[in-house]
Amino acid sequence: MMSQPLAERLRPKTLDEYIGQEHLVGERAILRKMIEGGRVPSFILWGPPGVGKTTLAQIISHKLDAPFYALSAINSGVKDVRDVIEKAKSNRFFNTVSPILFIDEIHRFSKSQQDSLLNAVETGVVTLIGATTENPSFEVIRPLLSRCQVYVLKSLDKRDLLNLLDRALKEDMLLKEKDIQLQETDALLRYSGGDARKLLNILELVVAADVPGEPVIITDQLVTERLQENPAAYDKGGEMHYDIISAFIKSIRGSDPDAAIYWLARMVAGGEDPEFIARRLVISASEDIGLANPNALLLANACFDALKKIGWPEGRIILAETTVYLACCPKSNSAYKSIDAALALVEKTGNLPVPLHLRNAPTALMKELDYGKEYKYAHDFTENFVKQDYLPKEILNERFWKSQQNPAELKLQEHLKRLWKDRY
Repeated sequence: MMSQPLAERLRPKTLDEYIGQEHLVGERAILRKMIEGGRVPSFILWGPPGVGKTTLAQIISHKLDAPFYALSAINSGVKDVRDVIEKAKSNRFFNTVSPILFIDEIHRFSKSQQDSLLNAVETGVVTLIGATTENPSFEVIRPLLSRCQVYVLKSLDKRDLLNLLDRALKEDMLLKEKDIQLQETDALLRYSGGDARKLLNILELVVAADVPGEPVIITDQLVTERLQENPAAYDKGGEMHYDIISAFIKSIRGSDPDAAIYWLARMVAGGEDPEFIARRLVISASEDIGLANPNALLLANACFDALKKIGWPEGRIILAETTVYLACCPKSNSAYKSIDAALALVEKTGNLPVPLHLRNAPTALMKELDYGKEYKYAHDFTENFVKQDYLPKEILNERFWKSQQNPAELKLQEHLKRLWKDRY
């Protein structure tokens, strides 16, 4: 018991111990009524990490005195689902409550895995409780979703988190033995981000470094220092997560490959989702390098695809190659600035009409209305170019894309200047 993490030692056993989600399990709330009535339908709990999805499923199983089976979508296949369903059938007796099948991260289940659940859920062989951090409307197949209620869980608020801290200090067998003085809580609450498990993990980390026999005085400074000193404290959903990805992207933008690799290493060591890093590299390739080297986007996209094929831990090498390349590339944000400038004008001017000569004319009526009339087909002219207007007349002289001072874009600008003369 004592070797368990604090979050596990404090896991609630009853609804009265459960913190948060008053809209679902508070007095007279819908889910509480069903639980106390002894019958619950299959449902999916949708909410951020650390808000009590797994705990709630276990409490329901205990309250209903129902057999409880748990699968994680990360390491379970169709065979595992079928095996559990067969066990549930053998444990189902006449007039007894259906066994509960809890599937964590159900959004990661493939279509075939979700299909294998349908009959058991529909016939009541199991009561399915799924947990997901993603919108089930997008990630759960429609036939399964139609057989389940969806309940949304919220991040814990400040009152909930302070309540949890108080309970940990007063009720945990290990923490009760220490002289812990909670002077400040802002950093604890900020880094936890409404995640109960994260809050308890941070508290445990801070307290673990105490000097035996001396009081542990928890301040915002102490919490921040302990988290920064401990690589394992990297938090994939909290403030440090955003700070480090920010430093990573800014190092690439600043053409510092050493710094970029360092921040990449911090994320890899901290267990960051590799695909999250790869997505940010694709964005950076367009936002920060752009037309200064269009190959950067090709490499970043190839990195994302290769990462999915290769997996981990070798995927770190693919991320490293792309990171170094992007950091070393010449930089330009001309494409990024051009779309923002165009969007700002669209918001200001609204839906300006498309010039008649640029409109498509698939019907005779449209041709009679001069749709497409006088349009000049560029490929019919020398160098595949002919001067004509492509913008609405109200904004004919607007400029959105402006080349920046790098060889690739200057070459593009020279080409346009030769074609358009004064415009570029």
